[in-house]
Amino acid sequence: MTPSALTSFYPVLCTERLGESVAFYSTLFGFETTFACDWYVSLRRPEPPHYELALVAAEHETVPEAFRRPAQGLLLNFEVADVDAEYARLVTGAGLKTELPLRSESFGQRHFIVAAPDGVLIDVITPIAPTGAYADAYQDLPGASV
Repeated sequence: MTPSALTSFYPVLCTERLGESVAFYSTLFGFETTFACDWYVSLRRPEPPHYELALVAAEHETVPEAFRRPAQGLLLNFEVADVDAEYARLVTGAGLKTELPLRSESFGQRHFIVAAPDGVLIDVITPIAPTGAYADAYQDLPGASV
């Protein structure tokens, strides 16, 4: 059976620091609020393709009781045109602590990682040419970003 057509897709992060997290994604990553109440906030980038992200209070009743805890072990990848400029803006300028320093990887990324107030890791990436066996690992898929 074929799945229904996907009309939208966005992560919803459970957080115990809703206000701080909204400020982090809005101030540092350019998201705008499209809906807000005391337990849920929808965010969207203003430019096309209007990437979306939502935050929910981890303890809210709409989250199944067994899962009412903050997101853990999650990385959000933010691909940008110039990772070095973003490093200068976010780490040098805004004072964010790096969880992984700026570096180039043989698997095809120049990147660094910072943490949001809710503990979600933000991996800021500019794709670069992969080397060695990694170059052969990339599939010829429509929309591949390498």
